[in-house]
Amino acid sequence: MSETVSASKHLIARHAGSALWLARYMERIENLARLLDVTKTFAGDAEGGRNWLSLLRINGDQAAFFAKHAAPEAASVAQFYLLDAENPTSVRTSIRYARENARTLRALISTEMWLQINVLHGAICGLSVADIEPEELSGVCAVLKEGVQAHTGITEGTLYRDQCWHFYMMGRHLERADQITRLIDTKFNALLPPAATDAAIDAGEWNALLRAAAGYHAYRREYPHGYVPREVAGFLLLNTTFPRSAGLSLAQLDWHLTTLRSRYNLRGCTPAMGRLDNLQSMLSSQTVDDILGRGLSPFLDWMQRELGALHEDIMTGLCGG
Repeated sequence: MSETVSASKHLIARHAGSALWLARYMERIENLARLLDVTKTFAGDAEGGRNWLSLLRINGDQAAFFAKHAAPEAASVAQFYLLDAENPTSVRTSIRYARENARTLRALISTEMWLQINVLHGAICGLSVADIEPEELSGVCAVLKEGVQAHTGITEGTLYRDQCWHFYMMGRHLERADQITRLIDTKFNALLPPAATDAAIDAGEWNALLRAAAGYHAYRREYPHGYVPREVAGFLLLNTTFPRSAGLSLAQLDWHLTTLRSRYNLRGCTPAMGRLDNLQSMLSSQTVDDILGRGLSPFLDWMQRELGALHEDIMTGLCGG
């Protein structure tokens, strides 16, 4: 028989929203650091501008970037995403909001979580233009990735498995699902060869795509023969054993939402659960060939809209708006 928890144990709405946003902001920092590092590594002289522009497209930041910078290159994009406190998608903005949400949760999170976020906050806010010069960029990205991974490990080992943890985990998987669809939407069609023949693919570019998703080694375990576009798309969208796939993120969201409703008797779950069920059905009822045949970009656009609406359903129904 499933255990239920009395209403007196319910998490207040403000804390629920802060837990969800804390996870989303921390995920964004690691994701941006990985994208910057991979772009720096694989952006050659001839294609550098195109590669840096694609990073801006992933986040929908072209207009904001060109309002301040003349051209997308390593130095200008690094400044935009690492130092610009006015850029709402920058690492500096994300760590500021992550720390503010962690402060709201101070009574619910461990001392270790709080201290580590403060250390990372100090490291990010202490970055200067000299620190992020192109030759230093990979080292800075490594520090950021390791900082978020340390946060993830500390959270795994110390955060009490109550409602706060469930909302935190929903934030993580919402962000991962959103980011993987943005990455595929921006990169996949641009990498397809003109004749759409698997033999003509650029292995280095597909390698970069998978590394940007932290999926290179996992993909090679699943498909050791090399890169086939339809297999890459299927792996990132549908594979439920890859931690950052859209399919696994949606499955994890479903588990956490279901647990919140069954264990804590939370009201307001119905709209979010209905939307999530539709998202999962649309994803699981199609093969990757079905999706590609009907048009990958329209499908991913729809997924991004639905993920945004799902976030709003959770915030409105469970977090008080």
